[in-house]
Amino acid sequence: MESILQIRDFCKAYGDFVAVDGISFDVYRGEIFGLLGPNGAGKTSTLECLEGLRLPSRGSMRVAGLDPSKKAQRLRNVIGVQLQSSGMPEAITPVEAMKFFCAYHKVVPRFDLLERLALDEKRNVQFYQLSAGQQRRLLLTLAIAHQPQVLFLDEPTAGLDVASRVELHRLMHELKASGTTIVLATHDMAEAQEMSDRVGILLKGKLVTTGTPMEITAAGAGLTKISVSTQNSCLAEENLRLPAVRQQSVRDDYFIFYSHDIGLTVIAILEFIRLREDSLVDLRVERPSLEDRFLEITATGLTQ
Repeated sequence: MESILQIRDFCKAYGDFVAVDGISFDVYRGEIFGLLGPNGAGKTSTLECLEGLRLPSRGSMRVAGLDPSKKAQRLRNVIGVQLQSSGMPEAITPVEAMKFFCAYHKVVPRFDLLERLALDEKRNVQFYQLSAGQQRRLLLTLAIAHQPQVLFLDEPTAGLDVASRVELHRLMHELKASGTTIVLATHDMAEAQEMSDRVGILLKGKLVTTGTPMEITAAGAGLTKISVSTQNSCLAEENLRLPAVRQQSVRDDYFIFYSHDIGLTVIAILEFIRLREDSLVDLRVERPSLEDRFLEITATGLTQ
C-alpha cells in the first residue's frame, strides 16, 4: 500500500507542556484513518501541524510528498479541512462561500454539494443565520469541493441530524472510492468503528496503538460483553458476584458484565434472575466494541 502521510518522531510542545511526544505512523492512500483519543490527547495539535497551521517542535511530516511546515501554499490545493470552529464571515451566504472557495482553488463551483447536504434552500441565507448543523454542513462542502487528495475531518458529525449524518458517510465512502484519503478525528466510537479502515489511539501525547478496529478489539483482555436488562433490575443488588466476570458496569437500563467464560456467566445470571423472581427483558452477548476497548486503553494506559 502507498503511504500518503508519513509522521516520524513528531513532537509538539507549548512552552514546557508537551502536547504530542514523539509519535510515528503512516496513513495509506485511499483509506479512512480514525484518529482517536480523549480531550487533551494531542489530536488537534497533530492535525494542525499536518494541515500546515502550526509548526512541529521536532520530527518530520509529509502529506502527499509535501512538508506542511515548508510548502503550506502548495498544500492548500492538496488537502481539504473541516475544522470544529469556523472563521467564516457572518454575512457570507453558502453560494458566495462556494464561489469564493472554488475560485481560490481554480475549480468550478460545486453547487450540487449544497443540494446533497440539504443547503440548497439556504443558499442565499447569511452564515450567522444558519443553524449550527447547517454551518457544519457548509464547511464540509467547502472542504471537499476541490476534490482534495487528503481530507481532514475534525468531529464532522457533531451537531448533524440523522439524515445529514447518513449523507456525510455516503460522501466519505464515495471520496474513498475515488482515491481520497480521509483522516477522521472523532469522539464517536461507533462512527470510528463503522467508517475507519484503521485507527490510531492517542493518550497523553503518545500513540498507544494502531490497527484495524477488529485488530484493536481483539487485542483487548479477551472478555466477552454480556448486557442484561430485567423487569425489576434485580442485578442492581450490592456486592453481586458472578462467576468468570472480570468487570461490570451499568449503562441506561442494562447491567453489563465482561466475562472470560460466557457459559458460566450466562447460566449464573439466569439462575440469579429466577431466584429473585424477576423477569428477563433482554440479554445480549457480543464482542467488545471499539468503544469498550478505547475505554480499557484510556483507563489503564495499555498498549496493543
